[in-house]
Amino acid sequence: MGRSRYTITEPDKLHFLTRTVVEWMPVFTRPETVEILLNCWRYQRENQGLKLYGYVVLENHYHFIAQAANLNQCVSGFKSFTARKIIDTLKQRNAEMLLKRLRYAKLAHKQDREYQFWQEGVHAELIFSEAIMREKLDYIHANPVKRGYVNMPEHWRYSSASHYVGQTGLLEIDAW
Repeated sequence: MGRSRYTITEPDKLHFLTRTVVEWMPVFTRPETVEILLNCWRYQRENQGLKLYGYVVLENHYHFIAQAANLNQCVSGFKSFTARKIIDTLKQRNAEMLLKRLRYAKLAHKQDREYQFWQEGVHAELIFSEAIMREKLDYIHANPVKRGYVNMPEHWRYSSASHYVGQTGLLEIDAW
């Protein structure tokens, strides 16, 4: 897949972003791989000024709404750090079938590494109004319901939906 036509044109503004595992491989089916994403967001919130307003992690992709002084840098750092950590985790688990597919996917994209984890590019959309913000939050939180994983958005463990109904989630998010 080629580079996305979506780009972060105003890196200090609020954006809705999507990132997908190559070949839509189901890597986020175990807590330890999802925790890598959550820990990276925690780090970026505490150390890099990332403001995270909503998120959902599904088995092969994630969506989030965020803002930072340099969102491009945060997204790039997130991508490279999480890819390395997840590949290390897959190696420790001896997940050879997934690693073999990641090795093969790399052939179409990279020459400087052994694996390709994330699809090229990032799907980023500028959020320029409160109505768009609400639409994107609703979309994010409805994803697990649409897939039939849960009946209520706040029941999905790897989502910020619980925060928006007054409950505590796995990851602190910023007030919107």
